[in-house]
Amino acid sequence: MIFSVNSSLTAIKAYGVKMGVHADNVANAQTEEYKKSRAVFKEGLRNDVQVEIEQVNTPDPTVAEITDSERTERELSNVDLAEELPQTILTQRGLEMNLTTLKALDEMLGSVIDIVE
Repeated sequence: MIFSVNSSLTAIKAYGVKMGVHADNVANAQTEEYKKSRAVFKEGLRNDVQVEIEQVNTPDPTVAEITDSERTERELSNVDLAEELPQTILTQRGLEMNLTTLKALDEMLGSVIDIVE
């Protein structure tokens, strides 16, 4: 049961980090040359959840500008809000699922203590 608690607690922390990554991406969606990040979950040694943050280096869209008879191209952000917002909802659901699991474990432990007393 302790492993389940540890797994849920580390997953909650990992989902919190992932939500922060999504928030950074959404906040910088209009920032020129911003490269979005992605949180990747990995299983740890004791059934814990570890998170690594990776930068996504996909080609960014460019915008051409003509000023004083000179043409320049500006690189925009590679954040796609149509991708980020659904991922934010999935991250929220994962967080809620682990909180529910932790609550159920707490209730089971309380029941065991009541039986023992």
